Amino acid sequence: MRALRNLSLGSCRIATSFTYRAPTHSLVASLARDRATAAARARPNRHLSPKAIGPLHASSLSPTLLTALAAVAVLLAAVSYSAIDRPTGTVHEPETTNAALQESLAMPAEVAPGRPGNLTPEEEEKLRKLWALVFQICAVTPEDRGVNTTGAGEAETEATKDADGDRLEPAAADKTKKKRLGLFSRKGKKDADADSVTSKRSASGAITPIKESEDDKYGQTKHFFDTLASQSPESIRATIWSMVKHDHPDALVLRFLRARKWDVDKALVMLVSTMNWRAHGMHVDDDIMKNGEAAAVEGEQGTDAQAKQLGHDFMAQIRMGKSFLHGVDKSGRPICVVRVRLHKQGEQCEESLEKYTVYIIETARMVLTPPVDTAVSILASAYLGATLADHTRAQTVVFDMTSFSMANMDYTPVKFMIKCFEANYPESLGAVLVHKAPWIFQGIWKIIRGWLDPVVANKVHFTNNAKEMEEFIEPSRILKELEGGEDWEYSYVEPIPGENDKMKDTATRDKLLSEREHIYKEFEEATLRWLQEPEGDAAQAHKKQREEIAKKMHEDYWKVDPYIRARSLYDRIGMLKPNGEVDYYPAGPSPGASSSGAGPGNVEAVVTTADDVD
Repeated sequence: MRALRNLSLGSCRIATSFTYRAPTHSLVASLARDRATAAARARPNRHLSPKAIGPLHASSLSPTLLTALAAVAVLLAAVSYSAIDRPTGTVHEPETTNAALQESLAMPAEVAPGRPGNLTPEEEEKLRKLWALVFQICAVTPEDRGVNTTGAGEAETEATKDADGDRLEPAAADKTKKKRLGLFSRKGKKDADADSVTSKRSASGAITPIKESEDDKYGQTKHFFDTLASQSPESIRATIWSMVKHDHPDALVLRFLRARKWDVDKALVMLVSTMNWRAHGMHVDDDIMKNGEAAAVEGEQGTDAQAKQLGHDFMAQIRMGKSFLHGVDKSGRPICVVRVRLHKQGEQCEESLEKYTVYIIETARMVLTPPVDTAVSILASAYLGATLADHTRAQTVVFDMTSFSMANMDYTPVKFMIKCFEANYPESLGAVLVHKAPWIFQGIWKIIRGWLDPVVANKVHFTNNAKEMEEFIEPSRILKELEGGEDWEYSYVEPIPGENDKMKDTATRDKLLSEREHIYKEFEEATLRWLQEPEGDAAQAHKKQREEIAKKMHEDYWKVDPYIRARSLYDRIGMLKPNGEVDYYPAGPSPGASSSGAGPGNVEAVVTTADDVD
């Protein structure tokens, strides 16, 4: 197989130089066959055409429709994504325990298609291709990881041959290898403009112009090349591993492949664009999750006007319980409740709304247990309409339309939420329950349904009472406020002094991160070997090794976690354990109770409810 592969991305052509013996002759030809295969399968298009939606402008939408759009935004803010390889969460049964639910939770859950452990040969090949390209971008080479580039049983590799297949002398081969690695370089605007009119040779030999993808709604191809031009390979690599956290690395990468219908080049563009957004747009891991609730409280009590407003607005949403995590559905998926009636337009600044949204999404990732890689969201109003279009593919959403008024309508977070989930949190939703929808929603739903792909629309279910909701959630698990049997109410436990003291121990943090870096390199090395030997007994051995390393990576994360992530409400109440185990029904502090060891000296926990928030 040729070592040089040309990958068309948007308006530019990228030449990649990674060498491994995949059962294809070139990546371009492989991608062409992949697209042809996908077309032959006639899979339903799970993506909404940007042309079908059109631009969203407040001036062009009716107040009723804006209401629905605002509802969608809050829903998506609460929904999280990511498949996490961790021990099964613990469930404390309420008094109305249903034995059938216990039995269902105890049974091994089936791994959904397209996830680690359930890939077709074609999907596995796509996964290898994407890893190869990720390594290209991150400058992860076989030489750096000590992987022998000469295959077992072969005296020479494709890398030691020229374009015509003739053997190169060692010096020439080394020069060619360096040149190929150099081909995957950052490009300036001039180069990008030149590439936009470059042509490529199709499988039939005809010359066809390279065009930017028509469904590149958010200009991710441009963001992709901007990232390559402005960020070092090491920086991109660090952001990818930072996002993995306790997840299986394959699970994260596969989300982008599924979101782009197994189109490898589009998945790569989306993944790299997302990494830039996380690191340099939202500062997810070095600000939002690192500083967390305690820093927001400190900010609102400080003297800096901007920090004071951001801290106050951020904490107001958490204290009132605009959204929260509690319980599981019949499939064992964690439930995220968003009570939209608590949202009032203009009460919080836009930046705090965005940070709160990302904080909820990222926090919810922590309580997913394998093989569940989605969450259930129960929303308490019509707040969620528009953003369902692309994001009901993987999570279950319940709309409780009770007590909604026009005061709850807010367009501000809509555009952010749509872009956030479509561009940066792919494959996040699974099913949608619209609970007690008011009559005005009938017309809105007709519009929304027209936007949805039939596959997504079929996941939307309307419920008018708790009895109908029982098809998805056990009666004893439905909250009392939703007319169910669980007598539980949300109450917020304030940050406890000293709960983040480990984050001050930078020496231990750096030591743990250094050890974790070694695990990253182990996984990369095993993956490189798998890319070189994708078939036979050797491939099975490499895959087994990768799984063992991924498990070690998951377990190791929880050693590092208290040094890099501020404690959250769910750490304080015992839902999220220090070792990563999850108790979906923790006893937790109740109003007037004390903290159960969440901080030094068992400081009394201050509990806040929505009634306490101005």
